[in-house]
Amino acid sequence: MYDPTVARLTYRALLGRRRALILGALPLLLIVISVAVRALTGADDQTAADVLGGFALATMVPIIGVIAGTGAIGPEIDDGSVVYLLSKPLKRPTIILTKLIVAIAVTMVFSAVPTMIAGLILNGNGQQIAVAYTVAALVASIAYAALFLLLGTVSRHAVVFGLVYALVWEALFGSLVPGARTLSVQQWSLAVAHKVAGGDLVTSDVSLATASVLLVAVTVLATWYAGQKLRSLTLAGEE
Repeated sequence: MYDPTVARLTYRALLGRRRALILGALPLLLIVISVAVRALTGADDQTAADVLGGFALATMVPIIGVIAGTGAIGPEIDDGSVVYLLSKPLKRPTIILTKLIVAIAVTMVFSAVPTMIAGLILNGNGQQIAVAYTVAALVASIAYAALFLLLGTVSRHAVVFGLVYALVWEALFGSLVPGARTLSVQQWSLAVAHKVAGGDLVTSDVSLATASVLLVAVTVLATWYAGQKLRSLTLAGEE
């Protein structure tokens, strides 16, 4: 269910010069903000939680997920080069799973690693804040990659729709509208972070059990449906 050639081509597409610069911009900004905040306020647990929750998890992780998830397959569908890939004797689920693994790995590296570094800068991992938000970023990376890979498979405007979800639903409605929080990847990952950190600095409106079920369900269903859409794309091309 994993093809090294597909993985290599996907890594090359995602980590090209221009896309790598875009992927690296937000993590770099997070580190700069963390250094500035630490210099101005010193080590403060609440401040660390605010920065990691308000910027890293609410903004940086979903946007990186959009770039990696949609970029893993969307451009190939847009320019038609996916036909070459589909002509090879590869099962469609293998293609999707391979691209998902690559998208997850890229999202994790560009989101979880800088989140950990920023947490250590902000308060030296006091009250497990850095570790908790790093785990949240890792968990969220999986769901975001699956969701945005699906978007890249079904829509030519996947980046636009992904950014709307990340910036409007997650960052705006997810923080202001109580009912919307239940359907927020951010809140699901925060439930896991709350379990890691304990205390009141990291909170979520979703229970750990509910969050775990939803994270698994969304990841599995999005991956399965992306495979189905890729299969139908093949049939349409053959006809």
